[in-house]
Amino acid sequence: MLEAGYAPQVAEDGLTGYHLAKSNPFDLILLDVMLPGLTGFEVCRRLRGDGISTPILILTAKDLLDDKVMGLDSGADDYLVKPFQIAELLARVRALLRRRNLGTTSLKVGDLTLEPTSRQIVRGGKAISLSATEYALLEYLMRNAGRVLTRAMILQHVWQYDFDGNDKVLDVYISYLRRKIDRGHPNSLIQTVRGVGYCMENIDA
Repeated sequence: MLEAGYAPQVAEDGLTGYHLAKSNPFDLILLDVMLPGLTGFEVCRRLRGDGISTPILILTAKDLLDDKVMGLDSGADDYLVKPFQIAELLARVRALLRRRNLGTTSLKVGDLTLEPTSRQIVRGGKAISLSATEYALLEYLMRNAGRVLTRAMILQHVWQYDFDGNDKVLDVYISYLRRKIDRGHPNSLIQTVRGVGYCMENIDA
């Protein structure tokens, strides 16, 4: 990492890593799952519960789809399975840092507003709480409002790895978003484009 221009700090166990990440403004957190004391999943959950929004990349030998979903549900932004090439790790680090440094202009679709600087989402005057992955998915949809995004495009941008042909995780997260974003409103902002993917646009009911 030093050779790539990064200055890492290392924690030998989960609890130390948790306190280190909570008390320091890191640009990115690399989190191994099999840590002594607290697992990487638990560290991630605690950090997100504390309001820490630093991008988190989980590193693990667990390669089942359920493990990947568990990692993302814990609040991680990406998930890299061991063994991996350093070049791929650095590419994912760069992608997460680019995502974090996207423009700070407010995004608006219909009566839904997203503030990138504070990561606050409001629809119809009501604040909406999202997990890190739900937020990344919503932001991508809103930044491309009115544009049809294929399933492959969304998976590549939000998760940045192959689900081995099983992209049902995308449908799961779209369902999560719809429950939080569209439920109770007369019009749905997240549109399904059958056989292609999804599009976010304001269509009057």
